[in-house]
Amino acid sequence: MSFSKLGVNHFYTQILEENFISEPTPIQKMAIPLIAKGIDVVAEAQTGTGKTLAFLLPLLQKIDVGANRISALVIAPTRELAIQITEVANLFYDISVLNIYGGQDFTAQLHALEGAVDVIIATPGRLLHHLDRGRLDLSQVETLVIDEADNLFKGGFLEEIKRIMDYLPEKKQTLLFSATIDESVSQFAGNYMEMYQQITAPKEAVILTNISQFVVISSNRRKIQDLLEIFKRDYPVKGIIFCRSRIGVDSLHKALLEFDLSVEKLHGGLNQTVRESVMKGFRDGEFKYLVTTDVASRGLDISEVSHVINYNLPDLPEDYVHRIGRTGRAGYQGVAYTVLTGKDDQRLKKIEAYIGMEITKFSFAKSL
Repeated sequence: MSFSKLGVNHFYTQILEENFISEPTPIQKMAIPLIAKGIDVVAEAQTGTGKTLAFLLPLLQKIDVGANRISALVIAPTRELAIQITEVANLFYDISVLNIYGGQDFTAQLHALEGAVDVIIATPGRLLHHLDRGRLDLSQVETLVIDEADNLFKGGFLEEIKRIMDYLPEKKQTLLFSATIDESVSQFAGNYMEMYQQITAPKEAVILTNISQFVVISSNRRKIQDLLEIFKRDYPVKGIIFCRSRIGVDSLHKALLEFDLSVEKLHGGLNQTVRESVMKGFRDGEFKYLVTTDVASRGLDISEVSHVINYNLPDLPEDYVHRIGRTGRAGYQGVAYTVLTGKDDQRLKKIEAYIGMEITKFSFAKSL
């Protein structure tokens, strides 16, 4: 099925083709026709499945350009995800898009709000800051999108989202996109959406088909050495290395620089300008490896990531899935390694139970 058969107009399909996007993903096939009809949707879709275009394409097509009102609002949990959604929306250059998030130049943001804006893409905190001061009028918003809803609600943003809802018209289309439909997402949908349709995109292909997973049995003493062995063994084209904490990222980044590796770091402790510069440099291939916390595990569309390496495992099995979902995207094969020490044994067992498979294990010190 083509995008045009889903109802995407010729102008937009041409832009998609210019960006080498010609075939809709499953979530796009399911969501676009429903959203185009004005139906409220709760969509369960993993990262890397094309959900951003699934809501942006029908949303942008419905906007009355030049109407001098904010027609659509997209709320995202992180600045990085808000920036990424904005970059995708800006491909369709007939639409005026403004992103609002903390860390931006406040004066420039105020100036931008004075102009004509069709779509706002925002994080909750900074959006509320403007709303509470009367700088934004959301009374004519026709479509609300809450992206990574489970992450937003678990991240303590639920009360902020509820306050934002008070600034929106009662009659509007509401779209929730989430990696998991947990109790918080279902409860929100029940309270704020009427007659919504729930859809679920296929999950298996992203995790199991396109990503080869391995566990390297290691120890605290051998951990850096085993990580370097992975580099020597595979020569990753582009890799993301996940640590559990900011301190861990700083420490590992410093250690890898001492081995003259092409590496940068990313975590929430860095200022916004640095974070944006690092993400742009990684996308543009200015360096090969990114050492990061889970700030880069969800929602970020970084092409051609060949390897994901868990230097530390996350606490939650679903976060492991989000992490390795940075590779094996858009039909390409990816590789995910976990450098395992004894303290992560229980986390690994929970992950294997969650994904329904035992991950291949080996050691560089000896064959298992």
